[in-house]
Amino acid sequence: MKEFKILAVIVALVGITYYGIEPYAHSVMHPEVAAADFTFKDVKNVDTTLAGNVENGKALVEANCIACHAIEAAGHPAVMPNADAAASYGVVPPDLSSAGRIYDTNYLANFIFDPVTAMHLEHKYTPDSGKQFPMPSYNWMTPQEIMDVVAYLKSVAPKVSEDKEGHKATFEAACGRCHNMKYAGIEATTPTDNLKNYMGATPPDLSQYIKSRGEHYLHSFINDPQVLLHGTSMPRVGLSEKAQEEVIEYMEEVGDSKKAERESLGLYVMGYMVVFALFAYLWKRKIWEEVH
Repeated sequence: MKEFKILAVIVALVGITYYGIEPYAHSVMHPEVAAADFTFKDVKNVDTTLAGNVENGKALVEANCIACHAIEAAGHPAVMPNADAAASYGVVPPDLSSAGRIYDTNYLANFIFDPVTAMHLEHKYTPDSGKQFPMPSYNWMTPQEIMDVVAYLKSVAPKVSEDKEGHKATFEAACGRCHNMKYAGIEATTPTDNLKNYMGATPPDLSQYIKSRGEHYLHSFINDPQVLLHGTSMPRVGLSEKAQEEVIEYMEEVGDSKKAERESLGLYVMGYMVVFALFAYLWKRKIWEEVH
């Protein structure tokens, strides 16, 4: 009977610590932040309910975008090597082939209108900073013209498979200009020296971020880095919910490939501990039965 009393005390202490003290300490050190917002309602300069005209969007893109951006899916290669582009702009301009697929429509339209505001980088590109974002605002376009551009980008975006290769394509399109992932053999298209000058620090390798930060943190951080790390140079990327899930799934597939195996093994370990505890108790009763 004494053993069960001791067990009850231990269970009570562990329960108080786990369900009482730990959550309180965690809430103080890591306060709750707003859930990831995939509506991007705070950027609303463009009426995104307008139906875009693909042909007019194509003309606008060819007149305004391909001087800096590649669109390989539409037959527009990069105008210069990555090293030269990074030297010119600070970072390699993205290939827009997947832009219409991976970015939220509201975000993409308002990014075209005013990229700094859409990315929440007003703190970095202030009038007093002397810095200018490489891409200009296209706020001279009408809302209809911007939605025409968005419609064209959506029309040329290639479909990807719902597997690891598809997730990799999304990761490279969304993150590959700045971040390495050495475990997957992915190297940022922007050279490190240029990135350090442009960002103020070298962006981290993301091979193990799924373990070091966790899925919940990444969902909030990717959606809006300023919420969790105010003042960071990382922009709000503007991924759609589906694209963000694909990015995080790929990070898990690369950095935590044994997750399913580990979780299934955990059930066996817990079962073993229960059986071991039962045998230990019976053994103890047998050895000390004379004393009892």
